[in-house]
Amino acid sequence: MTPRGRPPAALRLLLAASSAMLLCGTLSALARGWHHHGPPWDSPIASSQSFHIAGATIQVDFAPGPLDLPHAQYMAWVERAATSVATYYGRYPVPHDRVLIRPVPDAAGVLSGTTWGAVGGSPAFHFMRVGQHTTLDQLTRDWTMTHELVHTAFPNQTDEHHWIEEGIAVYVEPVARVQAGFLRPEKIWSDMMRDMLKGNPRTGDQGLDLTHTWGRTYWGGAQFCLLADITIREQTHNRKGLEDALRAILAAGGAINQNWPLEKALKIGDEATGTRVLEQLYRRMADKPVTVDLDAIWKKLGIVRNGNTVRFDNNAPEANIRLAITQTPPWGRIHPHP
Repeated sequence: MTPRGRPPAALRLLLAASSAMLLCGTLSALARGWHHHGPPWDSPIASSQSFHIAGATIQVDFAPGPLDLPHAQYMAWVERAATSVATYYGRYPVPHDRVLIRPVPDAAGVLSGTTWGAVGGSPAFHFMRVGQHTTLDQLTRDWTMTHELVHTAFPNQTDEHHWIEEGIAVYVEPVARVQAGFLRPEKIWSDMMRDMLKGNPRTGDQGLDLTHTWGRTYWGGAQFCLLADITIREQTHNRKGLEDALRAILAAGGAINQNWPLEKALKIGDEATGTRVLEQLYRRMADKPVTVDLDAIWKKLGIVRNGNTVRFDNNAPEANIRLAITQTPPWGRIHPHP
């Protein structure tokens, strides 16, 4: 994954004067994409389209600039991401969302994404920088748009808890895409085997609230979510999972345009699963480093490295948990409509 973090303190202060925010994007990318005479949500718009999903309206704006692909391909890209998020949560997280796509000349691919809550008159706003020469394959394989939309489904946190915002987005994004039928399970478990190690503490690191490196913020947060998902399922005999906790937090009003203490969100999530997993795991990992035995996790889930991919051992002790994590919810895929 591309490293992404908060903007520098001076820029955070400027933005805080406008609203409470969740921010996600590389410092350099944000600096390059920022207009000196106004924030991104006030940028010029060349054209605008929208679609509806699960009762929500998503507005997709295009900033001036050339794109090789027709706008319809970018709309389909946003629609796939929205389908994944709505399918995972059983609803779209906010009633109105806005995506601004800014073309970057002489570049290719999805270059960066940044998300704010409660700016420009919308509960959520996403600023996406995409290269002029982006291909259809790059849009199809992109994870960034889904990652950014996942951010809308959790209340805004203070800086020390930024890891939970990013950890949820890192963990839920691929799971949601499998549940919606856009990825194969082998792909996401292979990627997790490769990348989850980046979240383990290094020498001198402290707990998740106290160490704000890229690895601890993104992958340490993702480790928290993986452990929570597995432990909730173990304690509920696989009847509940992390998604039940996250759906309950959202149902209680905990979207990106709200500022909540982390403890409030975790308590609501635990009540929904009938466990204390989130609160206990937070107390364990907040202020001291915890090295997660990932090899033991892969073994009990039945995930075995097989060259550049993985194979599944369905006789493993918790293979049923692995299967449940990526299973499409009972309501099926939630599709957008015009």
